[in-house]
Amino acid sequence: MIVYRKIEDIVTRMQDDKTGGVPIRTVKSFLSKIPSVVTGSDIVQWLMKNLSIEDAGEAIHLGSLIAAQGYVFPISDHVLSLKDDGTFYRFQAPYFWPSNCWEPENTDYAIYLCKRTMQNKARLELADYEAENLARLQRAFARKWEFIFMQAEAQVKIDRKKDKTERKILDSQERAFWDVHRPVPGCVNTTEMDIRKCRRMKNPQKVKKSVYGVTEESQPQSPVHLPSQPVRKTTKEDFRKQITFLNMQIERHCLKMSKVAERFWLAVQDLKKRPLQDVTTRVEEIWQEFLAPGAQSAINLDSHSYEKTSQNVKDPGRYTYEDAQEHIYKLMKSDSYARFLRSNAYQDLLLAKKKGKSLASKRLTGLMQSS
Repeated sequence: MIVYRKIEDIVTRMQDDKTGGVPIRTVKSFLSKIPSVVTGSDIVQWLMKNLSIEDAGEAIHLGSLIAAQGYVFPISDHVLSLKDDGTFYRFQAPYFWPSNCWEPENTDYAIYLCKRTMQNKARLELADYEAENLARLQRAFARKWEFIFMQAEAQVKIDRKKDKTERKILDSQERAFWDVHRPVPGCVNTTEMDIRKCRRMKNPQKVKKSVYGVTEESQPQSPVHLPSQPVRKTTKEDFRKQITFLNMQIERHCLKMSKVAERFWLAVQDLKKRPLQDVTTRVEEIWQEFLAPGAQSAINLDSHSYEKTSQNVKDPGRYTYEDAQEHIYKLMKSDSYARFLRSNAYQDLLLAKKKGKSLASKRLTGLMQSS
């Protein structure tokens, strides 16, 4: 974390025009404009001048280390490194900085890739390795894919409402975030050396949680030194039990998320009716419960809504969470309600109603025949 703070101090100084930061400009290209970019040579020169570095190779190495963490990224390449030439780079949004302790799940990555396929833009086309990852995730989350698709679709609709220039910048920043956490094959994954992961390595008995809700315990010794045990052949019944367990885990997770989303929506509705003197306190309570880092009942917001809400919280009012509430409402409308219609509870009610009607009609027919 201390290393991140030092890097962020350098990156903040780079972007500060008042203290002689790196010149950020909009470059005209063929039939388009490239907003908010800097060149690799500008970054190298700034590092040499402001950090008292005499060797250009050392400045390039330092810049590549900063880029590998995702603070600066090339706008047209998935490989996060710095070149001392006219290659265009862009600064990452603070929301995506590694110091926010990101540990994104595969479901988040699946939503991102799925969203990319819905946008008809050449710059958003999937690379070969991303297409392979999407196919693998689609097989892994086959029963949950409808939920993932709806989430991606809702985010695309929100993105389309944004300004074209802002959308282009946010798309590139989101892509760079995933280039850090799901890098190109052959590139070093800098998140693998995270201090929390190092601590897990020191405690091999710790149970790790997979995205499917299945736990696996790492072996404390080499398999060579373990006593041999008879291996039981996996039967169809074992597979059936495992599939049933996974389905229950997924349904339980989806139901929990739906309840949290509903609670947030109702809390925001209640906020709008509160007396003015209670608004500030209630805004802070909602933030701590649903949106703060490590919140107990965290809701799933897109980066744009989260950033806007974060700014609104600084000047609290009855409509501080308006954007977040609208986003959650769309998710509930497209996902929670549709899942309720498919749920066993609703289907049982329909079946009971149909049985009740058929039983009543049989009784009526019997009475008519007897008379």
